[in-house]
Amino acid sequence: MKVLALDLGDAWIGTALSDPLKIIATPYTTIKTENLFSFLTDLFTKESIDTIVIGYPRTMRGKESQQTQKILLQKETIQEKFPDKKYILWDERLSSKHAKNIQRSHSKTDSTKEHAIAAALILETYLQFLT
Repeated sequence: MKVLALDLGDAWIGTALSDPLKIIATPYTTIKTENLFSFLTDLFTKESIDTIVIGYPRTMRGKESQQTQKILLQKETIQEKFPDKKYILWDERLSSKHAKNIQRSHSKTDSTKEHAIAAALILETYLQFLT
């Protein structure tokens, strides 16, 4: 079984998948937020995924923000639609900034890729925690 990571945003959602052994995190794709449920429905028919790791934004002081509340509401909605998955909220502080730096150093052609890179960074830290 694989792990899916989501970097939820207002306009875009970055996604990343682990390998079946849950060792390697790979950026998957970036989707428009309004396409989330059709994307997940399709993905779950193609891939064996048992866990969804959702990037959990906190301030640098570790406090919740308005964005944190949005993420919690999105998580609840996803969980209601797909109750058979395990859901993990994972600290995503600085993942988007780090992803932006990675994207800048590799390619300037598609800025939406940074969302998938951010999801992969979130997933990578989660997978490291598992080992």
